[in-house]
Amino acid sequence: MWSSSRAGSGSSRAGRPRSRSRSRLPALVILLLLVLPMAVGCVRVRTSLTVSPDDRVSGQIIAAAKPRDAGDKGPQLLNNLPFATKVAVSPYSRDDYVGSQAVFSDLSFSEVPQLAGMNRDSAGVDISLRRAGELVILEGRVDLTTLNDPQADVLLTVSFPGEVTSTNGSRVSSSIVEWKLRPGVVSTMNAQARYTDPSARSFTTAAIWLAVGAFVVAGVIGGLAWHSRDRTPKPGEPVTTRD
Repeated sequence: MWSSSRAGSGSSRAGRPRSRSRSRLPALVILLLLVLPMAVGCVRVRTSLTVSPDDRVSGQIIAAAKPRDAGDKGPQLLNNLPFATKVAVSPYSRDDYVGSQAVFSDLSFSEVPQLAGMNRDSAGVDISLRRAGELVILEGRVDLTTLNDPQADVLLTVSFPGEVTSTNGSRVSSSIVEWKLRPGVVSTMNAQARYTDPSARSFTTAAIWLAVGAFVVAGVIGGLAWHSRDRTPKPGEPVTTRD
């Protein structure tokens, strides 16, 4: 009896691990389903900036991810900016990625850093543009330490209207620079481009037109003076008569 009881007891215990194994299987499946989206290339963040010769900025921001389910719309950009009329936000869906994109135009240098406020998860993003004489300087910092997707597609592209004189990014051309930002680290960006200060250009143009205007006015005054001159013959001068 004792031996059969032990045998039965052993048989019962032998069955328990199989029961636990079965009960843990759904949990492992759920865990894998949760981890899988983060283990593949599921994040796409692309920002492009184009600086015009008059120091205005246009471009677009794409924030997207591979959806976890049919109802997942991906990351959303919110147009709660003080210059909302310069920004248009629309849904984004391409290459199995969903999310949103923002297209903006005619931004001043001081308005560019405020674009980071379009998403609550972009607190670690800081990009600024400023002018120093004939140079326009871009400086930026992006904190991706919370992004653990090694295949994340995070790209910043900046196009200047003049030659890029120095940068820590990759030169696409003499005036275009891009940065492929690595997940899990803090990245810094810097670039300098040389082109004429629009205020100086405006001053030069105004000076040219002022000079042209001065010559025109001088010519008009000279012409009027010539036609209105005193034509009375001076003593000793012959008197001319018309036939």
